[in-house]
Amino acid sequence: MVMCEYNAIGVVHSPFKEARGTPIQPSRAKDVMGTVEIFDEYVEGLDDLDGFSHIILLYHFHRSGPYRLKVKPFLDTSLRGLFATRAPSRPNPIGLSVVELVGINGNTLSVRGLDILDETPVLDIKPYVGEFDDREDIRTGWLESARGRTDVADDRFE
Repeated sequence: MVMCEYNAIGVVHSPFKEARGTPIQPSRAKDVMGTVEIFDEYVEGLDDLDGFSHIILLYHFHRSGPYRLKVKPFLDTSLRGLFATRAPSRPNPIGLSVVELVGINGNTLSVRGLDILDETPVLDIKPYVGEFDDREDIRTGWLESARGRTDVADDRFE
C-alpha cells in the first residue's frame, strides 16, 4: 500500500457549523458567502489567482464518519456504490467544490457558492478553466432520475 500524507494550506470559514442543513453541492448554495483563510507560508501561491472567476477547492472532510462501499446518497433512496456518489464518508475523505472567487485580500479568499462546513481544512486550490474542465455529452447515471430532490445534507454521513 502506498501511503500519502497531506498538510492543510488553509481553512474554510462558512456559515455552516454542522452537516445537517448544509447545501449538498455548490450549485445549491449559489448565494452562500464564505472565506478561505490561507496559511502564511502559502500566500505567495495566490499570485495571479485573482484573474479567475471560479476556483476548485480540494479539502478534507474532517467531520465525516466511517465509509461504507454502499450508501444512500442525499439525492436518492436506493443503495449506490460509494464511488458513484459524492458522499463525504470515503476511504480518503477528500472533497471538491467549484466556487466563485469574489475577491482576494491578503491571505483571505472571499467566495460565493460555498457548500463546505466551517473550519474545514483546505488541501489545495486550482483555477477553474472552462476550456479544460467543461465537457460535452455528459451522462449522470442514477442522478438522471433524482433531479429535484433534497438540496441539503442530513445526518446520514456523520
